Amino acid sequence: MSVWKRIQNIFAKHELPQGELSLLTVGPGDVVEVSLSTYQVTGKTRNLNRNAVMLTLQDGSRIRYLLIEERERTVYQLYDMIDGRLDSPEEIPTTIEMDDHAYHLEEQYFGKVTALGSAPFQASGEQHVWQYQSDDRRLLRIEWQDGRFLLYEGESILPADVQVLRGT
Repeated sequence: MSVWKRIQNIFAKHELPQGELSLLTVGPGDVVEVSLSTYQVTGKTRNLNRNAVMLTLQDGSRIRYLLIEERERTVYQLYDMIDGRLDSPEEIPTTIEMDDHAYHLEEQYFGKVTALGSAPFQASGEQHVWQYQSDDRRLLRIEWQDGRFLLYEGESILPADVQVLRGT
């Protein structure tokens, strides 16, 4: 290689290597695999106070929700929306009995969220969350935003069972 080519290579702009696609950066249009099922990400809600996102996943007509939160280790929880109603955010109980399961309040928090795509709450704003767990490790999640409640029932997922197949 000539000296001139070497000098040109020094000053040439090189493409930066792309970092690995993180599940926290996945958004609408991406494809993920959860427990051997393939889903398209159609929406995303990101909590700005916590290192957490809730992805709206769609596989045909089935819609599920994947909560990803980075703490001392990354936590994955897969939810299905359930029907239910609560009257007031001030009257959320610490124990909820539903379908022969007793759910106990584990965590309660609130914070600003941003929404992209087809998320359960279309507008960004302040969201209140209550997370419950039953003795047999079933999960229940209640979200309240803009005067509206959403309830989810789900389970914890192993980190090895979640993969990004294609990202934008």
